[in-house]
Amino acid sequence: MTSETIAEEETGHDYRQALDEGYLPIREVARSTGINAVTLRAWERRYGLIVPYRTPKGHRLYSPANLARINAILAWLARGVAVGQVKALLDHEQVPQATHTDNWSRQRNELLGCIVQFNERRLDDRFNSALALYPASTLVEQLLWPLLGDLRQRWQGQFGARAEQVFFLSWLRSKLATRTYHCNRQVGGAPLLLINLGEAPMEPGLWLCAWLASASDCPVEVFDWPLPPNELLTALEHIAPRAVLLYAEEALDGALVRRQLPRLAEQCPVPLLLAGPAAHIHRDSLTGLESASDPLAAHTWLLQQGLLGTQEVTPCSN
Repeated sequence: MTSETIAEEETGHDYRQALDEGYLPIREVARSTGINAVTLRAWERRYGLIVPYRTPKGHRLYSPANLARINAILAWLARGVAVGQVKALLDHEQVPQATHTDNWSRQRNELLGCIVQFNERRLDDRFNSALALYPASTLVEQLLWPLLGDLRQRWQGQFGARAEQVFFLSWLRSKLATRTYHCNRQVGGAPLLLINLGEAPMEPGLWLCAWLASASDCPVEVFDWPLPPNELLTALEHIAPRAVLLYAEEALDGALVRRQLPRLAEQCPVPLLLAGPAAHIHRDSLTGLESASDPLAAHTWLLQQGLLGTQEVTPCSN
């Protein structure tokens, strides 16, 4: 037996033994935590936040303690702490508390500056840098959803607002559609069907919902343009989704809320969710229909219902 064969057998034994002891490969950690492999490696290399076990061949394996540390990192990020500040907080074993850091405010202002200047390349660079360090849920909660709120106020009656709006929404749709497309090619199973129930195309909240689901290893099918409710059942027959998410930003027509949506909820053979600010506007009128007021709440509901995830083994990046 050659020395190379012995080394390969020892490597395989070490790997299997580590798995038997509860260690997980990076693809399983990405699936269970929602943090993609690129981000996990960046946390390790750039910030020393996680130190996984490395096999003789260099494969990363993560212990239960590593997973607990990842959850602690996410707790700090959810409170607005910059990723570069987390290690010191973890090393001093501080309990996460609300913080007033300006990390996310600074990043939102940087993106806003790119939008005002119609600088697509710089906008790409800033967003790609954030993608390498933060999971999709953190970026939606701390960066994109608040930024959209700021932009909606900015675009009220301001000259040039329409040009900014078209520029940013076109960029955002392209960016998120590309990511969901690549994820769809890596995961299997029935898709989550997302349908724009409003009057305007390129609804950003709809695409944020799609991205969050896609980052949780769920294939998605997005109907970006408004679809009449009476045609939705036809789409259901052909697509056979695992669930349907209807998204609306503005108040809906009264007949739609009182008659069509309740009827649709009764006829729909899969779970049905109304998401977006319209769900909050009509919360007292909706009967027999689940609702969520924003993309993060919609993502939480889908997780709680066990509607996300895939049977495939290849995780998606966020």
